[in-house]
Amino acid sequence: MNMLDAAAILAAGVAAGGINTVVGSGSLITFPTMVALGFPPIVANVSNNIGLVPGSVTGAYGYRVELKGQRERLLRLGGASFTGALIGAALLLGLPAGAFDVIVPALIVIALVLVIVQPRLQRWLLARREYDHPHGGPWLWAGILLAGMYGGYFGAAQGIILIALLGIALDDDLQRLNAAKNVLSAVVNGVAAVLFIAMSFIGDTRIDWLAVVLVAVGATLGGLLGARIGRRVPPVALRGFIVVVGVVALVSLLS
Repeated sequence: MNMLDAAAILAAGVAAGGINTVVGSGSLITFPTMVALGFPPIVANVSNNIGLVPGSVTGAYGYRVELKGQRERLLRLGGASFTGALIGAALLLGLPAGAFDVIVPALIVIALVLVIVQPRLQRWLLARREYDHPHGGPWLWAGILLAGMYGGYFGAAQGIILIALLGIALDDDLQRLNAAKNVLSAVVNGVAAVLFIAMSFIGDTRIDWLAVVLVAVGATLGGLLGARIGRRVPPVALRGFIVVVGVVALVSLLS
C-alpha cells in the first residue's frame, strides 16, 4: 500500500463515519475503495467492518443527548442486534463471497420503500394500535434481529433498514430514533468485529490491519463530524437524505 492508497482509505473512512452516523451506508464508500485498490472482497469487507467500529461508537456518543430515556429500549433491542450480528458474521465466513451480490440490493430496495412510506404507515399503525408499546413489541425485535444479521454479513445500508424499522414501530422523534440506530449499529459492528478477529487467530480469516487503522482513524473523525451535522438536520430533510444515500448505494452495488 503506497501513500496515495493510504490517503484514499483514510478519506473514505472519514466520509463513511459521517454518513453512518447520519443514516448508514458508509460501507459503500470504504468497501468499494478498498476493492478498487486491489483488496480481495472478503478481506476488504472484514477489514472495513473492524475499522468502522470506532466511528460507530463516536457517532453514538455524539447523539448522547437524544439517547436519554432510551436505556431500557436499547437493552431490549440490543439483544436482537447482538444475536443477529453473530449469525450474519458467521454467514459471511461460511457462504460464498459473491452471495451478497444478490442479497444486498434486494434489502436496500425494501429499506428505501419502508423509509418512503414510513410516515403514512406509522399513522396507519398508530390508529389501529390498542396500546403504544414503548419498545416496539416482538415484531420490531424480530426486525432488528434480521437487520443485525444483515449488518453482520455486509453492513452497507444497515442504518437505512434500522431507521426505517424504528420509525415505523415507535412513536418518537426521528432524531431520537437516529440516536438509537447509531447504538444498535455499533453493537452489530462491534460483535461482528470481535468474531472476525477471533477467526483470524483460530481460522483462516484474513485482516489487513493497516487498512483497519486507516479506516478507524477516519471513521472516528467522521463519526464526530456526522453527529454534529446530523443532529441539526430537520426530520424531512433527514428522510430525504436517507433516500438519496440509499439510491446511491443501490446504484453502486448494481453497477
